[in-house]
Amino acid sequence: MAQHVYSQDQWVPLVDYRRNGVAECTIHGSIAWVSGRELIHSFGGNVLCYGRSMMKPYMVKVFAKELEDLSWEQKAIAVSSHNGDTEHLRVVSSILSESELGLVQTPLSLPLMQFGQQRRRPRRLYHSCSGEHAAILRGCKKKGWSRVGYVWPHHEFFLAYIDQVRTVLGKDWEPKVVAKDGCGLPTLSMNTVELATLYADLVTKKNDDWVWEAMIRHPDLVGGFNRLDSTILKSCEGKVIAKEGADGLLGLAVEHPDFPNGLGIVIKVAHGWDMRASWYVARYALGVLGFQFRNPYPLDRQKAFLVAECIPPALRAKISDIQPWDDWDPDRDRWQFDYKEFLDA
Repeated sequence: MAQHVYSQDQWVPLVDYRRNGVAECTIHGSIAWVSGRELIHSFGGNVLCYGRSMMKPYMVKVFAKELEDLSWEQKAIAVSSHNGDTEHLRVVSSILSESELGLVQTPLSLPLMQFGQQRRRPRRLYHSCSGEHAAILRGCKKKGWSRVGYVWPHHEFFLAYIDQVRTVLGKDWEPKVVAKDGCGLPTLSMNTVELATLYADLVTKKNDDWVWEAMIRHPDLVGGFNRLDSTILKSCEGKVIAKEGADGLLGLAVEHPDFPNGLGIVIKVAHGWDMRASWYVARYALGVLGFQFRNPYPLDRQKAFLVAECIPPALRAKISDIQPWDDWDPDRDRWQFDYKEFLDA
């Protein structure tokens, strides 16, 4: 049996869902803040995880020059984990010729978010990573690399991707484990501080290629309707790029005057993909930096409260300025009268 690789650090509570003031559900995870190569703050331990789709900005950097001639829509879909709606499929299909679309090796899938009764067959282009795969195939053709086996870990693409990561983490950096991602491409294991370092680097090199601008220009192609990364991209006036990753990852690259070497924030939810839980933590993390975006759809009979240690000590005083629910949300976790009056009646 294969040996398991575990992190030596422990998950910690990030946010509580409370019913009438009592914690009823606790979301565990880890968060790391890095500026340049300096760790600003970490809570939840430097846990080991896979970069998953959060690493797509670095994966497409392998083909930054080769894909320069793409439209801004096509560049945005190359970095996406899209919902699979009609606009996403339109742009994905435009990257390759009709005869080349059969080379895309994403698994047969249905759209990530569907509405109403669905009567459709699974297709490879519905997969949330199909835009990235199409872009990789186009890039491989331009580089003269074989498009056969582009999802294998010994292909030129993956080896070039590791070299891209090493430009930030050091020439001797090695992943502890390489695994097959849900889309079939290899994914690298690294800890949350390393992931946050990579996202800090995205800020300082934002003008070196088209990745940052493409995500800002077409945020709804990066994710889609009601997706956290698309919401952040649309709300932060070009100063933040956000990218979700499967199984509980969110990466934030923040341009901020207090962090001239860039700021990378990575949130990892322990139990896996939970966009609402990530949304609450991200709302506070960006809120204390002066950015605002809408609340997630409300919980039914609970309210969310952040664990203060998620935020660096110097910024914690600003936590009280943020409320992760809207004033008009009804308090359905309590009665609107004092029941104690009736106890002694």
